[in-house]
Amino acid sequence: TFEKLLIANRGEIACRVIKTCKKMGIKTVAIHSDVDANAVHVKMADEAVCVGPAPTSKSYLNMDAIMEVIRKTRAQAVSLNVSICCSFLSSLSLQASEGVTFIGPDTHAIQAMGDKIESKLLAKNAKVNTIPGFDGVVKDADEAVRIAREIGYPVMIKASAGGGGKGMRIAWDDEETREGFRFSSQEAASSFGDDRLLIEKFIDNPRHIEIQVLADKHGNALWLNERECSIQRRNQKVVEEAPSTFLDPETRRAMGEQAVALAKAVKYSSAGTVEFLVDSSKNFYFLEMNTRLQVEHPVTECITGLDLVQEMIRVAKGYPLRHKQADIPINGWAVECRVYAEDPYKSFGLPSIGKLSQYQEPLHVPSVRVDSGIQQGSDISIYYDPMISKLITYGSNRAEALKRMEEALDNYVIRGVAHNISLLREVIIHPRFVQGDISTKFLPEVYPDGFKGHKLTDLERRQLLATAASLYVAEQLRSQRFLGTQRIPIAKSKRRNWELSVHLGDGIYPVAVSEDGSSFSVEVDGMKLNVTSEWNLASPLLSVTIDGTQRTIQRISRNASGETSIQFLGTVYKLQILTKVAAELSKYMPEKAAEDTSSILRSPMPGTVVAVSVKPGDMVSEGQEICVIEAMKMQNSMIAAKTGKV
Repeated sequence: TFEKLLIANRGEIACRVIKTCKKMGIKTVAIHSDVDANAVHVKMADEAVCVGPAPTSKSYLNMDAIMEVIRKTRAQAVSLNVSICCSFLSSLSLQASEGVTFIGPDTHAIQAMGDKIESKLLAKNAKVNTIPGFDGVVKDADEAVRIAREIGYPVMIKASAGGGGKGMRIAWDDEETREGFRFSSQEAASSFGDDRLLIEKFIDNPRHIEIQVLADKHGNALWLNERECSIQRRNQKVVEEAPSTFLDPETRRAMGEQAVALAKAVKYSSAGTVEFLVDSSKNFYFLEMNTRLQVEHPVTECITGLDLVQEMIRVAKGYPLRHKQADIPINGWAVECRVYAEDPYKSFGLPSIGKLSQYQEPLHVPSVRVDSGIQQGSDISIYYDPMISKLITYGSNRAEALKRMEEALDNYVIRGVAHNISLLREVIIHPRFVQGDISTKFLPEVYPDGFKGHKLTDLERRQLLATAASLYVAEQLRSQRFLGTQRIPIAKSKRRNWELSVHLGDGIYPVAVSEDGSSFSVEVDGMKLNVTSEWNLASPLLSVTIDGTQRTIQRISRNASGETSIQFLGTVYKLQILTKVAAELSKYMPEKAAEDTSSILRSPMPGTVVAVSVKPGDMVSEGQEICVIEAMKMQNSMIAAKTGKV
């Protein structure tokens, strides 16, 4: 194939490409920013070159620096997996004349499909179903309001060059249209270097289903089945699966054939994704085409058995496709969860930064794949997407794949940053999700007041209390043991029974624990539970059996005052465990008063202040914008919590 390939990307997708290159015997060149000097993709590649400082515009999208690296390292091919701007396309054309191959479609297809306005017109001409809307460029906020009124609310305002949920806003009235126009154009300019916007009808409560296509330079094109991507927050996918529970063979074929028709219309050659919105009556509408390998491609690889990166490299080298449409199977079921460094209790996920102090992927669970670009000690910074990894599980059917996902999430150890495992676990066990009753509104509908973590049943509460109390006693017993000596004449005779008081949520529960070898008999709410484990307190994961039910728990933290945090059923619960005597004395301890923050505007996440809308002395009313914070390429308006003077 190629001797050497340069990967103009970072994180998990760069690592993914390197793995296939190693399998094919291709040497790899990684590029990196100065803050990514110790990143995993840099260590995995055969060569690595720094292309600039942390901001993507000065490093990973610094086209002049990347072109210089291509020349210097004599790479024969370039793999990009980002939204590409026009200046880079012209540079690629120049490189092509010098014998450098681009792994992906040609520049015409990228330009046509990368521009949402042009792509929609092309789709219409290729007889692909499209969403009603305005096909031109919106000049200003006033024109946006006029167009929105003509189409009829609600409308979707989105960046012409956009993707990944950036530069997108839903507007239900004139005021939201003006605000949406402002934020979308700013986000589009900072993320894609192109602030052009289009407006189309917003289809309420749809499913987001996409078709994976693969085409070569000889006019052959295939559709590799669909991916269900309806579980989203802020227009970004969270859980994906293949196939979809919703599509019947006829709809699947119709969507696949339209996707291939569009690919052929733009002379597409590589792997690409055609995204559709599907309503409750199985009518489907073209949304956009992504001219790159999608984040969620592993679920397609699981059910078809194809390595899409290898296919892309073969197509780029000029080989025809090895398969016919009839060869493409649907074998089993695959589910992918995007594990993010985010706090799911704030707007379903506000970015979190920090160092991964402990990190352990659940690869010991069968049929689990983890695509990540980080390791223990890696930094999650404000400069890049907060994704930690893509966790994929596979099964012969959907129930098996979901059961494995549940187990994998319980066995995933992430410390040092907030993460969204609690949200992911709740989604995949929710009755609506299990039944396949989902849409892009799933999260706001299921959690109208925001995500609050797992709601414990009475049985689960007793299991948690019994486990926490047993853990406390196991620790007390360990601290009494003296290693390396048998004779301690002054040691007290070993205790067998403990009376404890456990504080969980708003309740305080008396718990009695008695030891019986490696198991404990625990009495909670007048009911006895038997808790067994190896009690390896040094391990981040603890397998505990409570009355025959196996649970994998993680003890996140503990302190000398009996406070402990335990991850149980995906959610972290804070408990305080005290002896009966200590609990009686605790009422004399003064309570620390909570800080009054009503007069302060504190950013809920780290980021960059891109606009300040007030000045000292201004009177502001509740709900008024104070400033705009940009975090991980998304702009967030910060508002006053009360009326007052700045």
